[in-house]
Amino acid sequence: MVTRRRTYVLAGLLVLTGCLTTVLLARVLSTIFFAITVAYVLFPVSEWLGRHGLNKRLSAAVTTGIAFVSGTLIVVPLGAVLYLRRRDLFTFFQQLPPMVTLEVGGFSYPVEIAPTLIAARDTLTAVAVDLAAESPVLALKAVLFSILVYAMLWRPQAPKKAAYRTVPASYHEVVNRLHQRLRGTLYAIYVLQAATAFGTFVVAWVVFWLLGYQGAFALAVVAGILQFVPVIGPSVVVLTIAVADIINGNITGAVLVTVFGLVFVGFLPDAVIRPKLARYTTGLPASLYFVGFTGGVLTLGIIGFIAGPVAIALLVELSSLLTSERQGDQQKLS
Repeated sequence: MVTRRRTYVLAGLLVLTGCLTTVLLARVLSTIFFAITVAYVLFPVSEWLGRHGLNKRLSAAVTTGIAFVSGTLIVVPLGAVLYLRRRDLFTFFQQLPPMVTLEVGGFSYPVEIAPTLIAARDTLTAVAVDLAAESPVLALKAVLFSILVYAMLWRPQAPKKAAYRTVPASYHEVVNRLHQRLRGTLYAIYVLQAATAFGTFVVAWVVFWLLGYQGAFALAVVAGILQFVPVIGPSVVVLTIAVADIINGNITGAVLVTVFGLVFVGFLPDAVIRPKLARYTTGLPASLYFVGFTGGVLTLGIIGFIAGPVAIALLVELSSLLTSERQGDQQKLS
């Protein structure tokens, strides 16, 4: 009885301390979450380096460097493109007429473009000012991210041992199932999506350049970034360019970019790259992934594009475990 009461007290203290820690570390919870998920995905890389002669500290350091450089290569090109190509973007928007009239079924519908452009400009200006003001905080978070990834890769067995000691032995199978689902989901988000996004960027750059569009590199970068958005994806860039061509009277260009863009940019990378890497994932359906992505981003912000799908994936795995348990009980009764 004393042991059980002691367990309840310790569990209550753990929950209370966890809530207090969440409140105190609210500003860096997203950084901690990112670091944990990145370390989760890059652990096999650290293991591979260890098998090829590097000690644990050096393996963790090299893998952390890979994570930092990879994140930089994703964020920096987008910011550089938006800055270096800002004049091209402004010129493109200035060429659009202030109002477009759509004719459907004999009725005319005027659509004002100028207010939308003004709102977009104000939003971008506000984002730029916020980023400039937050630059010291972002630098500190980058340092925290690197330290956390290194620490988790250096002592990767500590969380596993803690989980196994806390959870009764009869539930270790549940922990392993959740671990497999979590690893597959994170692999799908980071590795599979990143590889597909890079392939989309390369193909889009070639297609837009061959079709003669100015700023083909910038458009390709945006198409690659949008590959992380499920269901919608880079097709938005293609259709936006087509609509702009129609507005400017370039019907031939609109048809060409729609046909070649949707086939080679919107479809080809998904059809070629994704199947080759999909066997390493847990196969979360696209509809559930979209629900998790959308709900996570709307609720938690940028961290939601990882947290949302992860939550959905764990819910699916727990539902599967519960269904298996009920089927096993019914078989025993029969």
